[in-house]
Amino acid sequence: MSFDYDKLKNWPFEEITQTYTSRDTILYALGVGLGANPMDEQQLRYVFEEAEPFMALPTMAVVLGSPGFWSRDPETGIDWVKVLHGEQKMVIHNPLPTSATIKAKSKVTGLVDKGADKGALILTERTLTDAESGLDLATLTSTTFARGNGGYDGPSDEAPRPHKVPERDPDSAIDLATSDMAALIYRLSGDYNPLHASPSVAKAAGFPKPILHGLCSLGVAGHAILKGCCDYDAKRLKSLQLRFSSPVYPGETVRTEIWRDGANISFRSKILERDVVVLDNGHATVG
Repeated sequence: MSFDYDKLKNWPFEEITQTYTSRDTILYALGVGLGANPMDEQQLRYVFEEAEPFMALPTMAVVLGSPGFWSRDPETGIDWVKVLHGEQKMVIHNPLPTSATIKAKSKVTGLVDKGADKGALILTERTLTDAESGLDLATLTSTTFARGNGGYDGPSDEAPRPHKVPERDPDSAIDLATSDMAALIYRLSGDYNPLHASPSVAKAAGFPKPILHGLCSLGVAGHAILKGCCDYDAKRLKSLQLRFSSPVYPGETVRTEIWRDGANISFRSKILERDVVVLDNGHATVG
């Protein structure tokens, strides 16, 4: 099938209903590194159901109600082997419950033709609603880089502009070590791509060993913002967005550099062991 602008803009995503429990909430938090210090009671509120208060990490929204690897459907015309996750944004409208049934609606909001030799951008949006209360929980927007689908000779929408971090020195930095088992734990939250578990698959893809999920790296950065800017209070994190720039390997240390301008937080994340920026153009809002 060919890559068709009108067909993709009207792609028929099914509404997804998903029930998650406190166990899923804890498993997600463990996957992004909370609880590494079991004596830290601020972290404990995300990994122990009897903690007061017991809370869900805001970044857990990114794993809820996912439509899955929909670009692999031949009808899309997307060269899925060459697809990369480019950017992710989340806006939290109400705190995520620690257990709930949610409804998720997804849609394609834009397609950007970068040229035959550069690929195309696919912009999507997913909304999460609490099925029982009807409350809007989160809006998730994502940019996917379809490297094999540029030059499709159709209309082209406008690409979102990435946030620019300040040129001054960061106001603070938070170092968070990832576990060697991080990808193996995180995948249990729903992303079972063998690239993150199988050494042979990783080597075939050009990596020396399995890499950490991009959205797990996002969760680590979200943890840093919660720690450095929100005193570990999930209710204070209102939004977060970033661009994925390089993979993280489980076991590496992620340093998140933070610039504070009132409620607006700019950030980027580096790997200490390799001095490589892995998350860039980060922006969050806090209350």
